[in-house]
Amino acid sequence: MQRFFAGLTDPGLLRTSNQDAYYLDDLGRFFVVADGMGGLTGGQEASRLATEAIYQYLDTHWESSEAPDVMLRKAFIAANDAILKDQYHHPARADMGTTAVAVMFREHDDQLSTDHTWVAKAIEVGELTVDESKHHPWRHVLSQCLGREDLNRIDIQTLDVSGGDRLLLCSDGLTEELSDPLIATHLKSIRSCPTAAESLVDAAKQRGGRDNITVVVIAFQN
Repeated sequence: MQRFFAGLTDPGLLRTSNQDAYYLDDLGRFFVVADGMGGLTGGQEASRLATEAIYQYLDTHWESSEAPDVMLRKAFIAANDAILKDQYHHPARADMGTTAVAVMFREHDDQLSTDHTWVAKAIEVGELTVDESKHHPWRHVLSQCLGREDLNRIDIQTLDVSGGDRLLLCSDGLTEELSDPLIATHLKSIRSCPTAAESLVDAAKQRGGRDNITVVVIAFQN
């Protein structure tokens, strides 16, 4: 199955810096989006370190016999270790961290990591609806992130994809401004991945652009 993809990041309309980072593997094997936190320098460094460590681990171990889920989990551990090492050598960045989501395609097993937020868990257990979560005061509260000694949850999901499907990785600068149905409309109606990515970023900016906005669009074709 052929894969087409594109990524785009934008600081948005209110932020003076961009603390998001993303990576597109030239061969279409894996993709990463990270959203940093911890001040101007810290957030940028955390997302960069995480993104680089994940793709370096996956690229280096791609031909190994490791199962896809094990490989992806180890890549995230490598990212966490890279951030902790930087914190040790640069105490001014001791509070930095980052969320990260990655997807890899290997041997018919498509593996996707997930972020951890308080509202996502509340939706899962039925305490909040998706619409309520968009405006909840705790919507930015994380239950886990990279850059912490107590990293204990790296969730991996297996995806089944077929021709015509599209996959979106993004930072919350997109989802804070656009509803899921509106995002789906952009993905369904625009065939070109670069154009779809640009359209989503522009739409988020038109609705406020209050945060950094990063999107990676992946399309599948038989």
